[in-house]
Amino acid sequence: MTSRDAGPVWVFGYGSLVWRPAFAHRERRPAVLHGFARRFWQGSTDHRGVPGAPGRVVTLIEAPGAHCWGMAYAVERRDAEAVLRLLDHREQGGYDRHQRTLHEPHGDRAFASALVYVATASNPDWLGPAPLAEIARQVRRAHGPSGSNREYVLRLAASLREHGARDEHVLALAALVEAEDAEAAA
Repeated sequence: MTSRDAGPVWVFGYGSLVWRPAFAHRERRPAVLHGFARRFWQGSTDHRGVPGAPGRVVTLIEAPGAHCWGMAYAVERRDAEAVLRLLDHREQGGYDRHQRTLHEPHGDRAFASALVYVATASNPDWLGPAPLAEIARQVRRAHGPSGSNREYVLRLAASLREHGARDEHVLALAALVEAEDAEAAA
């Protein structure tokens, strides 16, 4: 960020930032990030799990032809430093900041360059791919200071449905978690 930059700082949320940004912003709008897919491959030992029993939260993986729907937030430049400190703390469990181009959800018009937090296999909390049923079992058991991992998955899926966004990985995982809830209640 330089002093000549007058416009807002954009932040792209694709996980809990979709439904709970918890920071000051002047605008919120749906956006799509091309070339990336959302996956529950990052461990959470500070929010949705604990050390020794991590939860699973989303990160982005490069995937040619994929499109990740999420929410873009315009942060006033005067608030950007404080918001980024808050987000750096919130995303400290293995996430790094990247700059990516966001597009409108319908059509291909780019509208902003945004900060995006991404976790990769090089961080110590990385869990990587696993069969969806195994991920669902881990999600059902995990709980951390920010709440249950189950809530994280189901709130993300509900937010996607609410906005008409499709993400087969998230929706399939949510269906497995809900099915296990129904089995446990029976």
